Amino acid sequence: MGYALCFTAKRNNSVMPDIQLNGHRLQYTDQGQGPVVLLIHGLGSSSLDWEYQLPALVPNYRVLTLDMLGHGDSEKPIHGYSIQAFADDILAFIQHMALQQPHIVGISMGGMIAFQLAADYPDIPASLTIVNSGPEVVPRSFADYRMAAKRLFFAHVLPLKTVSRGLARLLFPEPDQAELRSKFEQRWQTNFRPAYLASMRAIVGWSVRDRLPLIQCPVLVICADQDYTPVEQKRAYAKELANAQLEVVSNSRHATPVDQPDVFNKLLLDFLARHAAFDQPSP
Repeated sequence: MGYALCFTAKRNNSVMPDIQLNGHRLQYTDQGQGPVVLLIHGLGSSSLDWEYQLPALVPNYRVLTLDMLGHGDSEKPIHGYSIQAFADDILAFIQHMALQQPHIVGISMGGMIAFQLAADYPDIPASLTIVNSGPEVVPRSFADYRMAAKRLFFAHVLPLKTVSRGLARLLFPEPDQAELRSKFEQRWQTNFRPAYLASMRAIVGWSVRDRLPLIQCPVLVICADQDYTPVEQKRAYAKELANAQLEVVSNSRHATPVDQPDVFNKLLLDFLARHAAFDQPSP
C-alpha cells in the first residue's frame, strides 16, 4: 500500500466534503442548482484552477469540482496513476453523486480524462469542453521524443520550487501578470512530488485518438494561440469528432481560463446555453 496524506481541507473558510471512491479519499465541491457542470483540473493543480469560472457558472448551474487522486486536497498515494484510473474515478464520482449527463469541462490533463471517459462511456456526458488538451500524448517524431524526455528529465531532477517558478514564468510572462505568477508558483510548490511525477509519467504515451468517432455529444475545443501545441493539432482532431466546434483564444497560453477568464467564460457560457436543458430538475 502506498503512503498517503490524509487531512481535512479548507477553502474560503469552509470545509470541503470528501468522498471514498475506488479505495481512496477525494475532495470535491458542489455548488449551485440547474444543469450539471463538472470541472476537471490539470496536472499539478486542483479545483482552484476554476476560481475565475465559478462566479460565472454557479448562478445558473450546479457546478462540481473534484481534486483528482494525488492532487489538491485529495489522497496522495505514490502509485496507481493513469489517465484510465483518473477517468474511472470521475465515473465513480458521477455515479455516486447521481449526476445525469453532466456537461464536462477539462483543461490539459483534465481534458485527457474527459476524452477517456467519453470514449469509454459515450452516453455519460451531455457535452465536453476541452481546453488546451487533446485525445493523445504520443511522441511521433524525434523532436516529440526529445521534448517529452526533456520535460520528464527536468521535472525529476529539479526541485519542485524551481519547476514551479519556471512554469509560472512560462504561463504568465507579462508584466501585468505578476500577481498570477506569484499565486500559481506558490500553489504548485505544494504538490506532493511523487504523485506529481507519477501523474506526469501517466500522460506520456496515452491515447484514445482511434476512438474519437465514438464520441457523439457536442464538443467545444478551446485552444490558446500560444499553447504548448499548435492550434492546427487541435483543429485536426476536432475534425475527427462528430459534433465539434473549435475556438481560438488570442493572447493566451496554457492556462486560458486564468489568463483570459472573460473570453473563456463567454465561450463556455454560450456553448452551455445551446446544449444545457434548463427544464430538467436538478437532483
